[in-house]
Amino acid sequence: MAKSADFNDRMLSLGLARVSEAAALASAKLIGRGDEKAADQAAVNAMREQLNLLNIQGVVVIGEGERDEAPMLYIGEEVGNGEGPAVDIALDPLEGTTLTAKDMPNALTVIAMGPRGSMLHAPDVYMDKLAIGPRFRTGVVTLDMSPAERVSALAAAKGCSTEDITVCVLERPRHEDMIDEIRTTGAAIRLITDGDVAGIIHCAEAETTGIDMYMGSGGAPEGVLAAAALKCMGGQIFGRLLFRNDDERGRASKAGITNFDRVYTRDDMVTQDVIFAATGVTDGSILPGIKREPGYLTTETILMRSKTGSVRRMNYRNPIGR
Repeated sequence: MAKSADFNDRMLSLGLARVSEAAALASAKLIGRGDEKAADQAAVNAMREQLNLLNIQGVVVIGEGERDEAPMLYIGEEVGNGEGPAVDIALDPLEGTTLTAKDMPNALTVIAMGPRGSMLHAPDVYMDKLAIGPRFRTGVVTLDMSPAERVSALAAAKGCSTEDITVCVLERPRHEDMIDEIRTTGAAIRLITDGDVAGIIHCAEAETTGIDMYMGSGGAPEGVLAAAALKCMGGQIFGRLLFRNDDERGRASKAGITNFDRVYTRDDMVTQDVIFAATGVTDGSILPGIKREPGYLTTETILMRSKTGSVRRMNYRNPIGR
């Protein structure tokens, strides 16, 4: 088997962008059609097909559940043509299935790739997450702080009022108390209905998106995907696994987790250089959605490499029916 040292992120990056684009294009016909499962399955099928064309020995470490949940891209599934470097793959073929079904903003296709053993095998449980953008000292905010303390600490680091801070939060009943506390500081809150990978990426481009911080609980696998993006763009993310029952603790043990109280940093979740690609499905603040033109579908993909810090935006005009 090829060693991790053979991982050539430069050569593989364009192939990864094609994987992301294919998944987005496959879901295009289902935007606004109200069928979440069909949209997700279309993206899965296209992503798997393109992954199997790549010159890699890939294993899905962040996917759509365990093997018995196939035909989704399951955790442990082997992809690629069996040649080339051994790699870990984290993916969400359609981040925002509900957003796609309802034609709401910020649906994306998302995928990251790194050398074998470079990504946390996060179990399918919740993770308490906290993220900010680049250019701040390590630990300016922590998970041990209260929500209000985090806002105050970030405002002090930025040299601004707490009223100038905007926090992105996933709109869920479990976050109601946190939202109330954040609002006592005077900070603004941008609520999102789905897609916390996009919500966390917003922090890396605060000048463009207007989002300074993300906080709240969501899926642990999405936390690893977000960490891969921030590894490329800069920024900090902290995550602590949350367990509701013994079954979820069992999943963590099966994934090799021994310290259930550990706080993971970005570099704990993604330990080596990665490449990351995301394609817009519906219009959002990070990427525009798929555009229909006479005879064409046009996508925009963001393609990033942590090794160089490069961020490319790529337009792809795909002829319909060819």
